[in-house]
Amino acid sequence: MGSAWAADKAAEHGGFFSEPESWVAIAFLLFVVLLGKILWTRLTALLDKRSAAIAAALADAERLRGEALAAKATAEQTLAQATAEAEGILGNAREEVSRMQARAAQGLQNQIALREQQALDRIAQSEAAASKQVRDLAVDTALAATRSLLREQVGSGQSNDVDQAIAELPRRLH
Repeated sequence: MGSAWAADKAAEHGGFFSEPESWVAIAFLLFVVLLGKILWTRLTALLDKRSAAIAAALADAERLRGEALAAKATAEQTLAQATAEAEGILGNAREEVSRMQARAAQGLQNQIALREQQALDRIAQSEAAASKQVRDLAVDTALAATRSLLREQVGSGQSNDVDQAIAELPRRLH
């Protein structure tokens, strides 16, 4: 009975807690506060998770940037080494070409000198052969002339000794 009496007393005074709308409002506020707290914790957890994912992505991006810079530096160093090596090879090739040209020029000069010497030797041999032919022809002509003169002047009596001497002339002259 005591609670009924309190309710009646409260109804008579028209208090805040006597109205059912007040209790609905209080219940709604409690519901919103509790729901808000649950939503707030979940929302902050979701935002923290998203923030951690963004931070991890930024860290990965920074790590990848560092790796890319290191790879770029390595590539530039490799390119510089390759360029230096290529220049060295090119310089060596130019030197080798110069040496080969000098050797080829020297070889060509040697070959020209050898061919010139061979030509001079052939000319000398040809001159010697021609000189020998001319000498042989002169000797043969002189012998023929001598035979005919001796036969005419000596006569037929001493012709055997003369013929023998004439026959020995080519052997002695050649």
